[in-house]
Amino acid sequence: MVAKCIYQAVQVVVELLEDVVVYPSTIEKTGITTKRRHFSCSLLQGCVDMHDTLLSLVERALTGNSRPLEFYLRDHSRLPGPRANLELANDVSSLLASFVPKYPENVHTLINQFANGDRKMVSSNTPDEFIMLCGIIAFGTCAAAYSPWREESFEMLEHYACSAHWRVREGVAIAYQHLLTTVPYETIDRLVNLATTGNYLQQRATIAAVAEPPLLYDPDLLAAALKIQRIVLERFRDAPKFDRKTEDLRTLRRTLGYTISVITVALPEQGFALMRECASWNDADITWVLRENLKKKRLAKFVEDTEALSKMLA
Repeated sequence: MVAKCIYQAVQVVVELLEDVVVYPSTIEKTGITTKRRHFSCSLLQGCVDMHDTLLSLVERALTGNSRPLEFYLRDHSRLPGPRANLELANDVSSLLASFVPKYPENVHTLINQFANGDRKMVSSNTPDEFIMLCGIIAFGTCAAAYSPWREESFEMLEHYACSAHWRVREGVAIAYQHLLTTVPYETIDRLVNLATTGNYLQQRATIAAVAEPPLLYDPDLLAAALKIQRIVLERFRDAPKFDRKTEDLRTLRRTLGYTISVITVALPEQGFALMRECASWNDADITWVLRENLKKKRLAKFVEDTEALSKMLA
C-alpha cells in the first residue's frame, strides 16, 4: 500500500506538471497549480517518510525492542473506530516477510506475539485487536514466503476463522489471500477441505478468501472459487433448522450475500447457472442470499440473467 500511495502521488505530480506545460498562465492567474504541486510533493514525501519510519521500527523490533513498533501500530490503528488501518497492517506484514531470510526466529517470535499466541482474550474495536490483526495477516504473508511455517499458519488461520470478532475474521481472509497469491494450489487444497469439513465460521473464511477480484484473473483460482461457493451453498442448504437462527450461520449467510456475485462477475455463465440452481431449491435463506447478490451493482450489466433470476425468486 505504501508503494501504491507513492505511485499515486507521483501520478498527481506528473499530471500537474503537464498542466504547467499546457496552461502556463494558470500559475500567474491563480497560483492554484503551484499550491497543488506543493501539496502533491508533500504527499509523496509523507509516504516515503512513513515507509522509512515503519521500516526502522520493524528492524528495531527484530533486533531486541518491539515496544516502539507496538506503540506505533496502536497509535495508527484507527481503533476504536469504524475501520481499522488495513493498509498499515498489510505494510507491516510485508516488511516482516522481507526480513524472514535475515531474522527467521525473531520474525516468528514477533508475529506469534502479535497474533496472540497465548490465546488471551482481546477486546473488539481496540488497538489490542489491531495488533492481533497485524500478527494474523503477517503469518499469512510470511508463510507465503517461507514454506516451513505454512502448516502452522494454516492451523492458526483455521483457529482464528472461528473468532467472535469480525475484524479478526477479516484478517484471516486477508492472510489466506496472501497465501493464494504465492502458493495457490496448496492453499486451494486447504480451503476446499475446510469448506467441506469446517464449521460455519470456517466455511465463511473460505468463501471470503476467494471472493477477491484480483485473484480471479487466474483460471485455476477462479474455478476453485466457484467450487468453494458451491460446496458452502450446498452445506448451507442442508443445515438443520435449529441451526438457522444461530449467529454463526447468520454470519455465513451475510457473507454469501455478496461473495457469489463477485465470482459471477468473473465467470458469468457458470456463476448464473449456480445461482439459478440455488433458486430452484426453494430455501428461504438461500433465496435471501440470492436477492442480496442481485442488489450488487457489479451484476447490473448482466440484464437478461438478473431479470431471469429475479423472476425465479418472485
